[in-house]
Amino acid sequence: MTKGTEGAEKPLDKMTVKELREIAHAITDLKGIHGMNKQDLLDAVKAHRGIKEEKTKKASRSLRQIKQHIRELKVRKQEIAAEKDPKKSGILRRQISRLKKKTRKMA
Repeated sequence: MTKGTEGAEKPLDKMTVKELREIAHAITDLKGIHGMNKQDLLDAVKAHRGIKEEKTKKASRSLRQIKQHIRELKVRKQEIAAEKDPKKSGILRRQISRLKKKTRKMA
């Protein structure tokens, strides 16, 4: 037995392209296996095995909620700046920056 064939088969998502190609080769009706990328191979193998892909929906906040959170963080940052704590101020500055980037992506 080789290292990869011991025990149960690992999940398709965790397999390498090489392993997926071996599985796809076993499926005789697939053409152009070597030209496919990993996502194409995954889709083809899952379709052949009858596995339906479940898309997980991320719980995202609305634009208004994020902007409200930014305003709250700015107020906290001013309070901390008055205390002259540069470490906490820097943390809040980066948080605000990340949230601003998220709002630009959402818009």
